[in-house]
Amino acid sequence: MVVTGKIAEVRDWVRAARRKGRSIGLVPTMGYFHEGHLELMRRARAENDLVVVSLFVNPTQFGPREDFRTYPRDPERDADLARGVGVDLLFTPAPEEMYPSEQAAWEQVEQITDRLEGASRPGHFRGVATVVAKLFNIVPADRAYFGQKDFQQLQVVRRMVRDLNFPVTVVAVPTVREPDGLAMSSRNTYLSPEERRAATVLYRALHHGQELIAGGQTDATRIRMAMQALISREPLARLDYLSIADPETFREQEKITLPTLLSLAVCIGRTRLIDNLLIEPAPAA
Repeated sequence: MVVTGKIAEVRDWVRAARRKGRSIGLVPTMGYFHEGHLELMRRARAENDLVVVSLFVNPTQFGPREDFRTYPRDPERDADLARGVGVDLLFTPAPEEMYPSEQAAWEQVEQITDRLEGASRPGHFRGVATVVAKLFNIVPADRAYFGQKDFQQLQVVRRMVRDLNFPVTVVAVPTVREPDGLAMSSRNTYLSPEERRAATVLYRALHHGQELIAGGQTDATRIRMAMQALISREPLARLDYLSIADPETFREQEKITLPTLLSLAVCIGRTRLIDNLLIEPAPAA
């Protein structure tokens, strides 16, 4: 496995691969790998000749009071894990490599970034879209792999690719969960044992909403209230937002129309976690 933090070296490697007719899969990450990241890499490994993983904690997607400086990092461990699943190139740029001067040009996806994470974290998706666009230009891959746990981010990337004609296929990979339902996240490492137990309330609330819909409830307000009530019974949980929305526009639904996206952000102690469930129509018989 090649490990480099230099854009020029990545571009030379990609050009050599293209001369040989190799297909390339890209997995953008911020590191501190867990099973969710590794599943993205395995999927890329199965569908491409070569796999590139970027490991970059992107400062422009963090707000001034967020956890950029404390975000978990362990590059040596990450390199070992990436090597173990067959990654061909690990791109580990420093911030000054990705942002060598004050950034004046930004990617901005509008409308779908006004809600949910976009409302709670102003400027977040501008940073996400910009760094992903940079990565697509540095590594012109055939396919790029993103997890559904960050569903709004996935849709932002899809819209950017569509509207700006990036020649890459965006591949969505289902959320990987712990046995008790908690979505895998690098930020789970912040949780104390007591907070870790409390964090299952996110999935329990989502699952409760899913059950209500499966049982025929179509009033989205009633479902929101039931989910909020479940969360309120967990003393360590503080709800940021809870949404039942169209998965393309993120506009809130009043009456359930499938597909629908149940999503939420909850603070467990000082750790903010997000999760979602996409509920789709039953397949035709």
